[in-house]
Amino acid sequence: MTAQKHNFETQSSHSSFQDTVMGSEPELLRPKQGEKGGMFDEEKGAVATAERPTIGDDGQRDAAATPPPAFDPRDNPDGIGVFQEYYETHQLRGDSPSTVSWIPSMETFLMFFLGPFIGYFFDSYGPRYILLAGTFFHVFGVMMASLATDYYQIMLSQGICSAAGASMCFYPAMSVMPTWFFKKRAAAFGIMAAGSSTGGVIFPIMVSKLIPRIGFGWTMRVCGFLILALMLIANATVKSRLPPRPKPFHIMQFIRPLKETPYLLTVLGSFFFFFAMFLPINYLILQAETLGMSSRLAEYLIPILNGASFFGRVLPGVAADKIGRYNVMTIMMAFAGILILALWLPAASNAPIIVFAALYGFGSGSFVSLAPSLVAQISDVREIGVRNGTVFAIISFAALCSNPIGGALITQWNGKYTGLQIFGGIMALSGACTILAARVVLAGTKIAAKV
Repeated sequence: MTAQKHNFETQSSHSSFQDTVMGSEPELLRPKQGEKGGMFDEEKGAVATAERPTIGDDGQRDAAATPPPAFDPRDNPDGIGVFQEYYETHQLRGDSPSTVSWIPSMETFLMFFLGPFIGYFFDSYGPRYILLAGTFFHVFGVMMASLATDYYQIMLSQGICSAAGASMCFYPAMSVMPTWFFKKRAAAFGIMAAGSSTGGVIFPIMVSKLIPRIGFGWTMRVCGFLILALMLIANATVKSRLPPRPKPFHIMQFIRPLKETPYLLTVLGSFFFFFAMFLPINYLILQAETLGMSSRLAEYLIPILNGASFFGRVLPGVAADKIGRYNVMTIMMAFAGILILALWLPAASNAPIIVFAALYGFGSGSFVSLAPSLVAQISDVREIGVRNGTVFAIISFAALCSNPIGGALITQWNGKYTGLQIFGGIMALSGACTILAARVVLAGTKIAAKV
């Protein structure tokens, strides 16, 4: 089946945002995986299954509206390190780092593990009711965390309730993007994912500054009210271009994609990288303080990391649309792994730790925007919700185990972070090698291929 040709009228009134992010030409939807025509060809286009209309105000509105559900650091948990440090020195100071780390790990796990189920409901019923439910549970969990004093209370409120709600906020925002964007899809994902970097800068600073003034409880309530205000914007604006198609739930729709070699390798590469991704985010503050950094300076490490992550989510996405998404993902994963082993591991003073925070934020941030675009590149747009959800559900087990493993390694190394750093660097480089293998399966060993 060859790509069908459609004639569209070019609109002279495209805004610069459309020209930069969406492209000035109308585009076609991806073929179903089983259709004759093989893998997607970025240069020649793809077998068309439906016409894609010229993007107008709705597409621009969705690109602008999706950052609110990604703004809170729990939606893409780049700010959890500040809670790990606070709980270890306050409510849960009698517990080990490994025990405390189960709270952010459970938070990250649930956010991603619920992906297939939320993806199924998104494909079948659209984003509206998922966003409404997510808003309630997310805000309710944060408010209950403001009252929590015991381990189980923090786990139930922040680790489970808030995380489940955050998942229901994040996936619809992520899944509507491929229905509006195609040619510049990675750039669009980068702009969307930049919202959580913004939250990852603002929330840690806001929390650390408000707690001494108004206490932990009211600080969490302020966070909850801010999340509620942002989610009201998202509920009013986020929608999918394609109408929902209700279909019966069947477990095989989540397992079937794993039979495709490029998809399987993409999942495995993401799984390996996820073992490393949150270790610096979660332990960087504590490690810096053991090396003599003042707590006042250390509390800015996560905002520095997330500030750099803003650019790491946008710029690699723009580059990926030009030179290939798998190419850029491989480079950025390898860059993050090298940073852990070559910069963080030997760091012994403030300067290299701060430089590492900035560079690692840039390198690891690219995963957030590029991972969904990789899945979209090798998937039918009508199955984006389920296929993205399957990826994130599988890698959620890496997120669940990585922080407790890191805490156990710290204990094993008598309070030193060497074992944690070696483990993180090796897992990040393993992820880069696996994504490279997927790229080879898709396009062979030709270095100049855009994949």
